[in-house]
Amino acid sequence: MFFKFKSFIHFLIKSTNQHGVHSPFVYNLVTKCFYKKSNTAKTNIINKIRHQLLSNNLVHTINDFGSGSKVFKNNERKVSDIIKIAGITKKKSALLVNLLEYFNCENILEIGTSVGLGTASLNIANPKATITTLEGCKNTASIASDLFKTNNLKNINLVIGEFDKTLPEVVKNNSYDLVYFDGNHQKEATIKYFNECLKTVHNNSIFIFDDINWSIEMKEAWLEIIEHPKVSVSINTYFWGFIFFRKEQEKEHFTIRV
Repeated sequence: MFFKFKSFIHFLIKSTNQHGVHSPFVYNLVTKCFYKKSNTAKTNIINKIRHQLLSNNLVHTINDFGSGSKVFKNNERKVSDIIKIAGITKKKSALLVNLLEYFNCENILEIGTSVGLGTASLNIANPKATITTLEGCKNTASIASDLFKTNNLKNINLVIGEFDKTLPEVVKNNSYDLVYFDGNHQKEATIKYFNECLKTVHNNSIFIFDDINWSIEMKEAWLEIIEHPKVSVSINTYFWGFIFFRKEQEKEHFTIRV
């Protein structure tokens, strides 16, 4: 808890808004995407799905393959509690809508489906996009699968199994516009999955890392990733870290309040 408080204070000191950005690419991203009002029709649909999950009090046994939860004391969890404590927030869902509209991402990989609200946000943001989403826990994946069917969400390929086995298969001979890392909050695994997904990047690919300030390990992973020679632009928004691979872009790191 102290680490998160300290890292947030450090973020506030270093961060800026669009007025402190001199890169045209990042300035446009901040003003025309990050700070843009989200599509109300789409966010309303996402919020209805969120309410469905918040109303689901069924208890499931959840297998954590990552660093585990700092809140849950055991693996018996209500679906509603998962959404309240670990589900994607309204702010993040709205930002996903803006991002997919701004960049027109069509081929998406999500590492960490959970109960499917993040996947649903991606799908609603761009219904034409093809989404491959990975989930390690069969019971969690079952909740997500039911959610997709109930809400008639198409073009979603849900892959179940440990990421060490499923990720190498889905990146093989593939290229992704967006990769969303939200499945394992450990340094070694995060860096390993980053390196695996590098095989899929093109000049306009985007990587999003969730909870880069969640722990010392995640902070260390983020700092190592942004120094990779293929990374041209990184943006730290505290809750998310964005990575870009634009070869025409000078290597720069930004800390932006969103």
